[in-house]
Amino acid sequence: MHAWRKHKGNPSPIWEELPIPSTPVNGFLVKLLASGVCHSDQPLLDIEDRPQFSEKYTLSKVDFFSQGHEGCGEIIQIGEEVTDKRFKLGDRVALLAVPGCGLVTCSECSRDLAQLCPAGMHHGIGQDGFYAEYVAVNVRAAIPLPDGVEPAVAAVATDAVTTAYHGITRRAEVKKEETTFLFGLGGLGFNALQIVRAIGARVIVSDLRQEKLDAAQKLGVPAEDIVPVGKSVQDFVKENGLQGRLIPYLNLWGATRLTRMRNRLVTILAILRPGGKILCVGTLDLINGLDMKIGIRKRLSIIFTYGGQYRDLVEVLDLIAKGVIQPQVELGKLQDFPRVLKELGEGNIKDRIALVSDLV
Repeated sequence: MHAWRKHKGNPSPIWEELPIPSTPVNGFLVKLLASGVCHSDQPLLDIEDRPQFSEKYTLSKVDFFSQGHEGCGEIIQIGEEVTDKRFKLGDRVALLAVPGCGLVTCSECSRDLAQLCPAGMHHGIGQDGFYAEYVAVNVRAAIPLPDGVEPAVAAVATDAVTTAYHGITRRAEVKKEETTFLFGLGGLGFNALQIVRAIGARVIVSDLRQEKLDAAQKLGVPAEDIVPVGKSVQDFVKENGLQGRLIPYLNLWGATRLTRMRNRLVTILAILRPGGKILCVGTLDLINGLDMKIGIRKRLSIIFTYGGQYRDLVEVLDLIAKGVIQPQVELGKLQDFPRVLKELGEGNIKDRIALVSDLV
């Protein structure tokens, strides 16, 4: 088979031919039907100092691994120790990049934090991932695909939707009677918008691109809940009587350059209601400053979140099957991954893109 692989010391992916992996006794051999491309794929090419990057590569591949952490595929072989009757040959499955080891002795898995497990597989995150034609996975990584959910959508759902869902429902615990403020309608933000609306909470949205705000309005966001491009968020909140009254949660998505990020944090602290929460779901800037006095005076909570869990993906796929969430996904070719990643970084991909192999 072919796969895009990371070689230690090289920030560029390499297209290589290698043997199809063996079927694990406790899992499946999966033919990949779609692999989602994420902004974090470039940092994963650049960073090499994480423990699992140097200690837990598959077999003897000490210096390289297949990339990709968003995947969906078809089961073509089943391990002899798999007893879960939900799965059979030919079934389509969405794939969790970090399913955890599942051991009761694991400090993370035993606390329902499988996505933080240091011992289990980390597909595409320092270990063999989904930018390939085939992948071997543990049974814990596979979620049956509901009828009507396309592989490209399912692949993107494993991260871009599940991460947003986990952050909103498990971490921030947004309720129907609350109001959120959503900064940015990118790959995660647009899905986050649909999740908040599905809960029934009010959501105020802001983005630098008019086409994103138009898309939000098409989803049903009232014009009075959309901050016009170029409008000061603080002025908008004040003019609409929202300050100190209606913003118990503020969801912070995505990333910007450092100066813009600092300005955004100033805005967040200014508009957030006392006792409110800031939900952080990824940033390209490793360090950001907060005004500690404002945070203390308002008794704010800053919540960090990472990835999602098996149950999150099950629920997300069900919502997609019912049409409650409709991820926006473009299609590309697996062989074009470097070009697609570059276009994504330059903002030339509308929302999210999934890659398919010529074998599909």
